[in-house]
Amino acid sequence: MESLIELCDLIAENPGRFVEKLAWICGRCPPAEALLVGSPPRVSRSQLNAILAVARFLSKCPNHSDEMPKSLLLAFYRSIPSSFNPTFWPQSFTNDSVVSFFRDFLEYICQACELSPEFSTDVARFTGDILISALGNGNADLGVSKAVLKAMCYHFPPLLSDDANKLVSCLLEQFENFEPGISSHSSPMSVSNVDLLGYNDGGGDGAEKRVIASFEEEPVDRLAKQEMALILTGNVLDKVSIDSNLLESVRGIVKQQFHSMITFLKIRKRDWSEQGQSLKVRINAKLAAYQAAARLQIKTLASLDLDGKSSKKLLQGALASLIEAAEACLFSVWRKLRACEELFSSLLSGISHAAVARDGQMLRVLLIRFKSLVLMTCAQADTWGSNQGPMFESVLKTSCEIIQFGWNKDRSPVDTFIMGFPIGERNNYEEEVDKEKQAVPSLQLNVIRLLADLNSSVKRPEVVDMILPKFIESLEERDASIPGLLRLRLLDAVARMASLGFEKSYREAVVLMTRSYLSKLAAVGSAESKTTAPEARTERVETLPAGFLLIARHLTTPKLRTDYRQRLLSLCSDVGLAAESKSGKSGADFLGPLLPSVAEICSDFDPSGDVEPSLLKLFRNLWFYIALFGLAPPLQSQHTMTKSVSTTLNSVGSMGAIALQAVSGPYMWSADWSSAVQRISQGTPPLVVSSVKWLEDELELNALHNPGSRRGSGNEKAAVSQRTALCAALGGRMEVSAMSTISGVKSTYLLAVAFLEIIRFSSNGGILNVGPSSTASRSAFSCAFEYLKSPGLTQAVSQCLTAIVHRAFETAVAWLEDRMSETGPEAEYRESTLSTHASFLVKNLSQRDEHIRDISVNLLNQLRDRFPQILWNSSCLDSLLLSVHNDPPSSVVNDPACVATIRSLYQKTVREWIIVSLSQAPCTSQGLLQEKLCKANSWQKSQPTAEVVSLLSEIKIGTGKNDCWTGTKTANIPAVMAAAAAASGAKLKLTEAFNLEVLSTGMISATAKCNHAGEIAGMRRLYESIGSLDLPALGPGDMVENMQPKTESFSEVLLTKFVRLLQKFVNVAEKGGEVDKSSFHETCSQATALLLSDLGSDSKSNVESFSQLLRLLCWCPAYILTSDAMETGVFIWTWLVSAAPQLCSLVLAELVDAWLWTVDTKRGLFASEVRCSGPAAKLRPHLVSGEPEAPPEKDPVEQILAHRLWLGFFIDRFEVVRHDSVSQLLLLGRLLQGTTKLPWNFSSHPAATGTFFTLMLLGLKFCSCKSQGNLQNLRAGLQLLEDRIYRASLGWFAHQPEWYDMNKNFALSEAQSVSMFVHHLLNEQVDTPQLDSRGQALENGSSLNDVRDQDHPIWGQMESYAIGREKRKQLLLMLCQHEADRLDVWAQPTVKETISRLKISSEKWVDFARTAFSVDPRIALCLAARFPTNNHLKAEVTQLVQLHILEIRHIPEALPYFVTPKAIDENSTLLQQLPHWAACSITQALEFLTPAYKGHPRVMAYVLRVLESYPPQRVTFFMPQLVQALRYDDEKLVEGYLLRATQRSDIFAHILIWNLQGETCEPESGKDSSAKHAAFLALLPLVRQRIIDGFNEKARDVFQREFDFFDKVTSISGALYPLPKEERRAGIRRELEKIEMQGDDLYLPTAPNKIVKGIQVDSGIPLQSAAKVPIMITFNVADRDGNQNDIKPQACIFKVGDDCRQDVLALQVISLLKDIFEAVGLNLYLYPYGVLPTGPERGIIEVVPNTRSRSQMGETTDGGLYEIFQQDYGPVGSPGFEAARENFIISSAGYAVASLLLQPKDRHNGNLLIDSAGRLVHIDFGFILEISPGGNMRFESAHFKLSHEMTQLIDPSGAMKSETWYLFVSLCVKGYLAARRYMDGIINTVLMMLDSGLPCFSRGDPIGNLRKRFHPEMSEREAANYMIRACSDAYNKWTTAGYDLIQYMQQGIEK
Repeated sequence: MESLIELCDLIAENPGRFVEKLAWICGRCPPAEALLVGSPPRVSRSQLNAILAVARFLSKCPNHSDEMPKSLLLAFYRSIPSSFNPTFWPQSFTNDSVVSFFRDFLEYICQACELSPEFSTDVARFTGDILISALGNGNADLGVSKAVLKAMCYHFPPLLSDDANKLVSCLLEQFENFEPGISSHSSPMSVSNVDLLGYNDGGGDGAEKRVIASFEEEPVDRLAKQEMALILTGNVLDKVSIDSNLLESVRGIVKQQFHSMITFLKIRKRDWSEQGQSLKVRINAKLAAYQAAARLQIKTLASLDLDGKSSKKLLQGALASLIEAAEACLFSVWRKLRACEELFSSLLSGISHAAVARDGQMLRVLLIRFKSLVLMTCAQADTWGSNQGPMFESVLKTSCEIIQFGWNKDRSPVDTFIMGFPIGERNNYEEEVDKEKQAVPSLQLNVIRLLADLNSSVKRPEVVDMILPKFIESLEERDASIPGLLRLRLLDAVARMASLGFEKSYREAVVLMTRSYLSKLAAVGSAESKTTAPEARTERVETLPAGFLLIARHLTTPKLRTDYRQRLLSLCSDVGLAAESKSGKSGADFLGPLLPSVAEICSDFDPSGDVEPSLLKLFRNLWFYIALFGLAPPLQSQHTMTKSVSTTLNSVGSMGAIALQAVSGPYMWSADWSSAVQRISQGTPPLVVSSVKWLEDELELNALHNPGSRRGSGNEKAAVSQRTALCAALGGRMEVSAMSTISGVKSTYLLAVAFLEIIRFSSNGGILNVGPSSTASRSAFSCAFEYLKSPGLTQAVSQCLTAIVHRAFETAVAWLEDRMSETGPEAEYRESTLSTHASFLVKNLSQRDEHIRDISVNLLNQLRDRFPQILWNSSCLDSLLLSVHNDPPSSVVNDPACVATIRSLYQKTVREWIIVSLSQAPCTSQGLLQEKLCKANSWQKSQPTAEVVSLLSEIKIGTGKNDCWTGTKTANIPAVMAAAAAASGAKLKLTEAFNLEVLSTGMISATAKCNHAGEIAGMRRLYESIGSLDLPALGPGDMVENMQPKTESFSEVLLTKFVRLLQKFVNVAEKGGEVDKSSFHETCSQATALLLSDLGSDSKSNVESFSQLLRLLCWCPAYILTSDAMETGVFIWTWLVSAAPQLCSLVLAELVDAWLWTVDTKRGLFASEVRCSGPAAKLRPHLVSGEPEAPPEKDPVEQILAHRLWLGFFIDRFEVVRHDSVSQLLLLGRLLQGTTKLPWNFSSHPAATGTFFTLMLLGLKFCSCKSQGNLQNLRAGLQLLEDRIYRASLGWFAHQPEWYDMNKNFALSEAQSVSMFVHHLLNEQVDTPQLDSRGQALENGSSLNDVRDQDHPIWGQMESYAIGREKRKQLLLMLCQHEADRLDVWAQPTVKETISRLKISSEKWVDFARTAFSVDPRIALCLAARFPTNNHLKAEVTQLVQLHILEIRHIPEALPYFVTPKAIDENSTLLQQLPHWAACSITQALEFLTPAYKGHPRVMAYVLRVLESYPPQRVTFFMPQLVQALRYDDEKLVEGYLLRATQRSDIFAHILIWNLQGETCEPESGKDSSAKHAAFLALLPLVRQRIIDGFNEKARDVFQREFDFFDKVTSISGALYPLPKEERRAGIRRELEKIEMQGDDLYLPTAPNKIVKGIQVDSGIPLQSAAKVPIMITFNVADRDGNQNDIKPQACIFKVGDDCRQDVLALQVISLLKDIFEAVGLNLYLYPYGVLPTGPERGIIEVVPNTRSRSQMGETTDGGLYEIFQQDYGPVGSPGFEAARENFIISSAGYAVASLLLQPKDRHNGNLLIDSAGRLVHIDFGFILEISPGGNMRFESAHFKLSHEMTQLIDPSGAMKSETWYLFVSLCVKGYLAARRYMDGIINTVLMMLDSGLPCFSRGDPIGNLRKRFHPEMSEREAANYMIRACSDAYNKWTTAGYDLIQYMQQGIEK
């Protein structure tokens, strides 16, 4: 039901918007037609709830246009008589449920009727019938009808007049029988004749018993019916008028009830035969009926004819009945019952109505009768206490109403009424000595209370002037002049009358009370005081202080408050002096009770204004006594109050002891006094004197401090005690010995000052009271610094006053820190206090006194460091910037040197302030500065803000090292700096290095913001002016009536417009379109300006559109998620939070929701799908396990960069709000909690490294807040969040380390991001758990730090949380340091620095492995991959893998740890897990095909499963290796896979057949090998034939056409051999013309994706060769998957007589390297042209297009490459030349890496090609790995060719110093590092060819040496240095030049 009510209320707020919801609720109601049938069906509970919901809706929206709710309600209302049948209700419905339903239902009906007359009329038509039906229902279904009647008693719907008479007649039938106890001859004016029970002598016992019996015989349920009848009759009279005769009957019934009431109330309890609970029930029922009769009497009085004579008689009778009934109530034995008290209240209400009837004609008579009733009540009421009972309160209320009415009508009887009350008689003390011992009558006490309450209620000075003199006279001359209850009550009454604020009575009362207090004080200690009544002490300690406080609270006029303040302070001085003069007594008992009233009267006193000397002296005296008597709360520690109030006149020792205890505690007095002292401090002006010498001249203070001084003797002992207390108060900042020159009275003065100034800050943070007209807060530092301005201060006094300022500051800081956990208004007050203090200290820098300036600077800096949030406080920044160019204070205007010093100080302070703020939160800082620049016109004067400009102009921030600040700051985080650049509005490329000038960019952005705001303001004015113009009528035919008036405001129109525009941007992004950056930025900026201009609007529609637009501004960048969009987002978000701090929480909440949406939708940083993982996804399945997937639609790196910017903004906001906004901190906590939820859901893309660790850094920074006050209550939750962050951070290392290259700045920022995370980890404070003696974690310690044998929600089962936490931290630290080092190498590859390796013991490595494995086995495996040559680590990981093998079957990287040659030899049981193991990469599977694994069945089955899991076209790349695998395929498993794969792919089959045909080489080993090789060669044609036999008809046709075509082309070489060289070209043409294209699906064997469209018959060229005649032919080809009409030439060389397989192997490695470089994003060029062996010593080689060999270039051009490039591409420095040079560098670097690994030799200029773009391409790999020309003499000793002419291009400096050389070297290093990551895959590719018989494997250890060239034992930096040395070694090496010379001389190849 609650949810239905909430929905109903929501609909009522906007019914037009929720029409469907309203219809849905109406649909759940019982149908109207079903309700109106004779016997409606049973309704359900849900239907009743729906009816109530509809009724509630109509009670709020009765005039809603939809008639359905009204019709349903009216139908149900009309059907209420049908509901009297129990079958109508749900079976589980009780009578109480029915009553509750009808009460709610009728309440809603009545509310709707009040709001809608039309609906009221409809309801009135049925009300009478319903009530009459309920009354006449009988006993059958009494429960429901009774429920309806009860509900009608509370909520009575409208009724027709005709129905009213019928209804009243039915109701009066309940009273037709004679009412017991009433005589039929009773007089209408008197009921004295019914006094049957002892009030007269006329009755006998028999009559009395009969009356009681008649009451007892009356059924209780009949009483309830009578009560309902009377109530319902009254309700009818409220609604309509009834027939006069019927009204007379009603009056008769009421009269009858009153007679019965009086009789009933006079019956004694013992006379009832019925007793106990049943009697109580009867009595309550009867009293309730009488109360209903009393209320009906009041309503009949309202219907009297006021001018008729008969009405007067009726009124007299009614008044007599009411008063007599009230008297009977008062004396009834049942007067304590609540029902009787309520009856009494109703009767008095009737008397009040009678008083005002007939315009007060009955007032005199009434007051005479009423006075006796009042006195009777006073005599009955309790004597003392705050509440005299309900009857007394009713009498008081009625008296006030009558007096208020009578005061203006007829004052004479009112005066008589008031003055006639007895207060007390004259006290004849001499004659009646014992009279004071007699009890004061309660009548007298309560009359005083009544008169005081009357004055408080009536609030007329005339009434006060009548009563107060009588009170004062009684106090001074009558019985009340002696202590007693009467005096206490009179004093209380006097104080209450004085508090009304009438000047005359106030002065008389205050004088009396002051005199009384002093007289009581004078009496203390006298001989008479020992026999004084306890009331005397009560008067002094409680009554008079309470009276003083009451007056202070209620005085409102400034004049009287000023007077009262003076009087109270004077009284305190008098009391203090008098109290101290009483030897041996403590003055605290006398002064303390007055402190609360002093605090109250000073609560509105502004201490910073001009104070009269006399008043200042009184304040000074007060604090003097507070210090002397120890009344101030302790300064050193907060002790609990040991007493609630002083009960005796304590003597706690000497003055010095009191003062010292006052400083140190414990506090001995009432907590109220301590609180009062704190409040007094806020309103006390500084106790400044012009000279301290005045103290010695003040006789009374000297005498007060040392009474002996009156006789001329001093008291040095007391002075030492005071100095000791002062030293303690100053916190030891001054030694007692340094105060020796300070006299005792000065010490007391300074102690009082210390108490005052320190308590100001401890009470409320140091905010002073302000005047009623002031709204700005005032800092108490304004008072504290006043003392330092006093002239002529001695050094000791000056030091004390300075120490007081510092102690006050410490107290303020402690107060602020204690409240850091508060939220809401308390937090706002805390931040306002902080801002107020900071602003004052800023302004205080302009003081003339250098000492004051120095203190102010010191305190300001401390405040800034302790509470960094003030850095971004707008008012503080305003104070600073205003102070820079404000005119100096008048005191220093005539001192130019001082003015210059102050200006310099301000400039230095402002500069430091801005730099510190920029270093911590550069986004917000720039936003605030831009806001100030926007508003510059408001605070600049005649000159522009030159000082501010000069301050800002030198401040720059940017990437890399920052000169503005030292150390590691938040702004050093690259993401934060990138966000800062975005927030500045500068159009920078954030992925590159930048330097940002704060001033220039700030002014540009501020101007842009102002322009946008101006655009909005201009449009608003135009819109409003157009809307206000009157349009003239154009003529009679104009359709003016069709013109729509302007109903929407400007804001509504524009808000809607911007909402639509932003939604369009979102739609474009969702459809994959590109959002225009400038347009998006412009729209968002304008929308932000509109929002800020519309902040003050409270229009409901405006608020909705405002919220929608604000949400879109926060969400749009998240939807689009590009770096450009996020730059705009950061800019506008910073603008919003800077310009409108009240929106900060809203903006942050929306941004957190948007961020979590990107988490849920897996975008950017959270794109955890494999296809978004970067290099790992692109290298599947060749080098990385897993099936290949389509690339993502959107670039994940672009989205990651967007997240990086966004994260920078969040960190900026965190730094701003971490100290002052718990709500915003919790929002960031929600972000982190949702982000780090398990399972791990981050992108593993290497480009996300920096962003990921920046996010983790934010998490750790957030968790570090658990030691702050504002999050201490969330320590356990923060500890758990920290664990999740540690788990997520370790989860990053569950992926193999990858590289990704964008540019140098990005790489540097990535390295710096991880370094910042490492820096935080290293400096993180360990939260050590607090343990008790048994080692258990204490309750206030971390609840997770000592968990043993528990299942942790993050770490699972663990033994010791604290030990495990440290181990995980150390592991994470080591991994992060390693990652930071890796990234640093990538960012700065050419820096030849040596990083000392971490010295980690073998035990530590084992511990790391175990810890990593316990978190996630993949982390341990990746840890071993990071340190591949660490044997201790590898051994431990191997053991862990084998122990937990069942848990890690999903991790292919674990295979090498248990699938080993040793395991094969031992036939390990672990191999049984292979059928369940996840698929590995193809290169990993190839290793298992080598002879070392002996074709083990389980391993082979796994390998074949892996290969079959991948598409055949992916495996085709490794066809040479698969053919070699047939050598060891004893079980025919590989052959089986190959045959099955050929069935799946024709191309796979064709490539396999060509490779089978090309396998012909003889091995160079022994006989056995030759025999095995012969078997292998014999197998090849069989496999070939089996493949062909497996073709279907279509496949066989394709096969025959493809192979026939290229066999014909290849055979041309044989036909040319006999021809002379000069005829061979023509012969090629003839042969080509004979070849016909058969089909359009033929493709190039070297590139199956290229479809052959034809042969260029003129392209055939014979090539030189020692053996056969190779030919080059150009084909016309088209891309298989592209446009078939896009035909391009592709030349191929058909070789006969040469083995191409070695070229294939080399180009395989080059192709893998090319894929690696592309995946990593490296700009390196390799061209792995296609080569395919098609038969024995036959093959096809693709020609690299658009290239010439270096030898050919030398034949046509003189000079080296440097000159050739200038000829071909332009002069040095031209775009063409530089582009060609760059292409040459990136290709040379790519082939340098490939050459280092493959070691290709024979690198003469004929084997080096250069294409048309200047790129280098290597060809002809006949000598690789261990072989070289000239009988392996290895003349070419350099790892790669870098000849002189090449270095001329690469290194113009010629000394390896140029930028292009560094570019070349850095590319080489990066390429080498990237290749090292996939070392195993490359080596396995080569390893499979080891037994192929290729020449490159004919000598040495090619595989071992290949592995060595990867240098796996080296760290990344060492490997980089190795590559740098390789580059330096190859640089113009002489052996390279020598080999070129040899080739030139031998072969004629141009060098």
